[in-house]
Amino acid sequence: MTQRESRPTQRKSKADRRLDLIDAAHRAMIQHGAEGVHLNQIAEEAGLTSGAVLYHYPDLRDLLIEAHHAGMERFYERRMKKIGGISDPAEKLIVTIRSGLPDGPDDTGVRLLCELGGAAGRNRVYATLLTTLFDRQVSMYQTILETGAAHGVFTLAQDSETIARNLVALEDAYGYRIVARHHSIDPDKAVELILDYARLATGNPLRPADRR
Repeated sequence: MTQRESRPTQRKSKADRRLDLIDAAHRAMIQHGAEGVHLNQIAEEAGLTSGAVLYHYPDLRDLLIEAHHAGMERFYERRMKKIGGISDPAEKLIVTIRSGLPDGPDDTGVRLLCELGGAAGRNRVYATLLTTLFDRQVSMYQTILETGAAHGVFTLAQDSETIARNLVALEDAYGYRIVARHHSIDPDKAVELILDYARLATGNPLRPADRR
């Protein structure tokens, strides 16, 4: 028996194949636009036939919506997990701000959100998804701010909802500037600019720990 025969090819599970298709849909939407992407373009990104894509997602809209949900998970669920073990509200706020920005201009997750934002005015589903994400992020920040105020770590200059909305809006604005390759705004600069506002809003110096 040859080595190849002794190692039968492992077929991907249906769940793994669906994850591959979601990743392919992300790439296709970034390349062709959230509204202009077609089945054959997703199939090409996935290295499959259009029929194979439809086998897993008979309605292409279901795949696109799942792709949007997966892309947005990073900006709420993953951030909540990241800060879950942090007890200091100031450190928690700093980490939350950092994790809401793109890693760089080629960050596919943020580029996808920018594509969705451009289409939201014409697509009610996209608008609803983005509105829900915004509101959940505001709630996330509100919890941090109110906990910090209750423990005497923050002295809030405004109500927690107003500050939280401004923080999310700044994330969105600077995130767009980063992926648009603004010559003087990189992720580190954006973090510092948002922290400048957060310091005024919380009355806390918010000194980031040294990066390893």
